[in-house]
Amino acid sequence: MSKLNIQQTINNVEKGFLKENLPVIKIGDNVKIGVKIIEGNKERVQFYEGTVIAKKNSSINTTITVRKTLQGIGIERIFLIHSPKLESITVLRSSKVRRSKLYYLRNLKGKASRLKEIFK
Repeated sequence: MSKLNIQQTINNVEKGFLKENLPVIKIGDNVKIGVKIIEGNKERVQFYEGTVIAKKNSSINTTITVRKTLQGIGIERIFLIHSPKLESITVLRSSKVRRSKLYYLRNLKGKASRLKEIFK
């Protein structure tokens, strides 16, 4: 088999696992992500809310990095968008940004880390 046939086969397998009802997520968006958590034999949804500081696009391996500040400590978490563990993704607000990665927010604290909101 040639490389082209192998890539087509991989794409066909991945198509079945891609989520179609995802919102448009941009850098600087404030998002609320519902993550399924299994504790023993119980399953519940825990929400994680923060700012999208990075996005990596590669079909089924698309990831976003979400940063939030909790009690003065910055916490970052990377989410696979098409993962079955993600229950829901909601965009709460969008911000005006001029960078593709907002890693500079790691060095800012308090009011300095605010982003200018875009109203639609």
